[in-house]
Amino acid sequence: MSIDSADVLDRRSIAKALVGFLIAAVLLYLLGSVVGWADILDALARADLRWVAVACLSTCGYLLAWTKTWQVVLDAGGISIPYRELVPTYLAATFANYTTPFGQAGGEPFIAYVLAADTDASYEESLASVSTADLMHLLPFFTFAGVGLAALALSGTVPPGARSILIGLAAIAIGVPALVYGAWRRRDLVEGLLTTLARPVTERTDRVSMERVEARIDSFYDQLARIADEPRDLLAGLVYSYVGWVFFAAPLYFAALALGLPIDPLLVAFLAPASSLAGFVPTPGGLGGVSAAMTALVVALTPVSGGSAAALALLYRATSYVFALAVCGPAALYVTARA
Repeated sequence: MSIDSADVLDRRSIAKALVGFLIAAVLLYLLGSVVGWADILDALARADLRWVAVACLSTCGYLLAWTKTWQVVLDAGGISIPYRELVPTYLAATFANYTTPFGQAGGEPFIAYVLAADTDASYEESLASVSTADLMHLLPFFTFAGVGLAALALSGTVPPGARSILIGLAAIAIGVPALVYGAWRRRDLVEGLLTTLARPVTERTDRVSMERVEARIDSFYDQLARIADEPRDLLAGLVYSYVGWVFFAAPLYFAALALGLPIDPLLVAFLAPASSLAGFVPTPGGLGGVSAAMTALVVALTPVSGGSAAALALLYRATSYVFALAVCGPAALYVTARA
């Protein structure tokens, strides 16, 4: 293929990831220093490993479910890939997303690069499919957050400190659909903006032409239209997206069971998406930021102490994010070697 997947692991990307992990280590150290490492380690030492194992299995569940979402969306766009072959590609893309600073905030282009490198899909087809799948994940994101928030409101336990989280969720709920709708309806405006940005590059090199840029934009929009014409496939993908979100949030509940903490499942429905807003910090996968946000929310919304809340946040991230890295890392190496 024309794309060399070995470039995925170039020096620049590795350097950025290392800096991001260094920042995350500092954030985690500060979290432990503020809360108290002795209390955190004492709580973790008492964890029931059986529930920890169940939490890890749940992480495998969301990876497999969201791979199925990918497959359904790709199939809607006319790209047929066997599920068994797509699993390592999705795991490799997840690994790239989780090890890239700000990956959660805008990892679609990089994930599309991995998908195009490992399949017969073009980059534009891959990007359209990945973007569609990510948009589908937003609906269960807001559904779970809304259900959890409604439960908190009915119980009268929404503290003033949670208002910034609520504002962030509301901004995303309104802003993202509006941005997507505007980009779809004003295709001419998007094309004009992208060609304006690309023109200085095309004037300085013969390797990129304006005709090629315009053709790629048209191909991307054509692929989106092809996917949108398959509502049944999109509905099926949405079902898998919801199933994946259940498995994505469940490790938090199982981590609470492992530590013997009184965390209501409806509260978990709010905590998992709300804390993920901290994934926008400049660390790989929001490492450090998500744990800090989770700790603050648990302390604010439950009678759990700071040390136990921090232990819960760290165990949740260990069974979800860290365990996912352990599963996806070998897949990334396999996909790189295969391509």
